[in-house]
Amino acid sequence: MTGAVRIGNCSGFYGDRLAAMREMLEGGELDYLTGDYLAELTMLILGRDRMKNPEGGYAKTFLRQLEDCLGLAQDKGVRIVANAGGLNPAGLAAAVRALSDKLGLGVRVAHVEGDDLLGRAADLGFGDVLTANAYLGAWGIVDCLQSGADVVVTGRVTDASVIVGPAAAHFGWRRTDYDRLAGAVIAGHVIECGIQATGGNYAFFTEVADLTHPGFPLAEVHDDGSAVITKHPGTGGQVSVGTVTSQLLYEITDGRYANPDVTARMDSVRLTEQGTDRVAITGAVGEPPPPTLKVSLNSIGGFRNTVTFVLTGLDIEAKAALVRRQLEAALPTRPAELQWNLARTDHPDADTEETASALLHCTVRDADPAKVGRQFTSAGIELALASYPGFHVTAPPGDGQVYGVFRPGYVAAGKVPHVAVHADGTRTDIPAADDTRELRPVDDTPLPEALPDGRTRRVPLGTIAGARSGDKGGNANIGVWVRTEEQWRWLAHTLTVPALRQLLPETAEFTVTRHLLPNLYAVNFVIEGILGEGVAYAARFDPQAKGLGEWLRARHLDIPERLLP
Repeated sequence: MTGAVRIGNCSGFYGDRLAAMREMLEGGELDYLTGDYLAELTMLILGRDRMKNPEGGYAKTFLRQLEDCLGLAQDKGVRIVANAGGLNPAGLAAAVRALSDKLGLGVRVAHVEGDDLLGRAADLGFGDVLTANAYLGAWGIVDCLQSGADVVVTGRVTDASVIVGPAAAHFGWRRTDYDRLAGAVIAGHVIECGIQATGGNYAFFTEVADLTHPGFPLAEVHDDGSAVITKHPGTGGQVSVGTVTSQLLYEITDGRYANPDVTARMDSVRLTEQGTDRVAITGAVGEPPPPTLKVSLNSIGGFRNTVTFVLTGLDIEAKAALVRRQLEAALPTRPAELQWNLARTDHPDADTEETASALLHCTVRDADPAKVGRQFTSAGIELALASYPGFHVTAPPGDGQVYGVFRPGYVAAGKVPHVAVHADGTRTDIPAADDTRELRPVDDTPLPEALPDGRTRRVPLGTIAGARSGDKGGNANIGVWVRTEEQWRWLAHTLTVPALRQLLPETAEFTVTRHLLPNLYAVNFVIEGILGEGVAYAARFDPQAKGLGEWLRARHLDIPERLLP
């Protein structure tokens, strides 16, 4: 095959726009339509779902979308690949077959399994967990598609694999076609999160003409692995070098982006505007994948509860100290974890009561629900007439809620089964990669030449820089990029790890590493442990670190006037 294969996306998470599948099928030409429904938190949600119903454990919204669109996809010759199978891809495949029969369509449905390691978790050294799922690659999907499947559902494959699979199947790539595979991984990484590639969550969102109802993205992937990111004509949003750069920086580490099939060199990528809403991705370099697979491990951490006290007006710090002392003295038994956080949202001489108020959060965690339940919240409420002036809280007393804990694990790829299960029930074992390379950080990227000294102005970093941040387990990343070579020379020398710690004091106690991506005019920071034990643990105000980048952009520093708009 020599022409580009058009691979669209209709879901970036479990809960994304329900109408997106129909919009993508009706909006223009596609060869494949993919969807990413899984995230670290989603696996926990599906794990609890499976505890209640062993027949569950998959993304039910995918079935609702197919009920509306399966006939349309078949009429248009579009094949569908999605990781909506979650913890039960076989169950979802059976449900899709039943739906196909009900609609009289005769759709061929295959699935990929083997990622679920829960039954072997103890033997593999993962302990007592709720879910244990290895991140599989794309070759099971390839086998299903090359065997004629119209719909392929998977469990925990990597997010990009649902795009890599169709591209590799379409062109007949080999497992050692690393540059081609790397290009598809990078294109997949761009479109996997849906509208984040077409203007959603974009730092310069005010430049996007219409974000009322942005369209979902698609990738035109070529046989050499290069791709063009675009969207259907007439849809809202925008595809630009900026929106694609922003998504490339999402939830990465350094210049190497490891997948089970290839390690893609993010520092090799070049982006070129090809016209309205068309951005070419070229130059991708691939290396052999690492010998291990990452494993998503979720467990029930215990029970959690929070009381938020509202402190209004004067003497905020003294009011906080008083109620903290009173509540800790009143608790009959101290929970295993008790955390206080004072958010100084108050303003002096405020003209509304809300802007005159600060919020004092007390969060507790314990394995015993009684210690974080009514005995905790009631102890706070009992202070209502005995504490600081203006006492009130944001919610009535309540019981504690279960919280989850995420941690990554690693296992030799050869120890994980990877099985393609075809529409007729036949099974194909997919071997692990036999050409592998230990993953090492890129640490030799040279700095560009520094800018000469000149007049500066103290303004927000976001005046010239975009940012995108996100979570990976307990870690967070912040990718920061600029748009010109001169701005890049300044950014690379100025936004160092010490500078980041000064601008974002909440990062001071954590290990922070910085990685340069010169082709993107970008730096990426990884902040280890700032999110505690994952998003469900809720260790901080922004548990998924989605706003860290915007906080950084809002901080002021001295920027050369020659770089300012």
